Amino acid sequence: MNGFKGNKQFLPIKICPVCLQEFTWRKKWANNWLVVKYCSKRCRIEARA
Repeated sequence: MNGFKGNKQFLPIKICPVCLQEFTWRKKWANNWLVVKYCSKRCRIEARA
């Protein structure tokens, strides 16, 4: 998946457990996509509260 240059509709999708919104793969998550759980920093902080 590293260096993706194609149709964005085929990117992997996950659902954030805090806000229940879908979020797609990003290049900065290429090395740890399997570990990513939250769509944003805000949701990650709210999950701890």
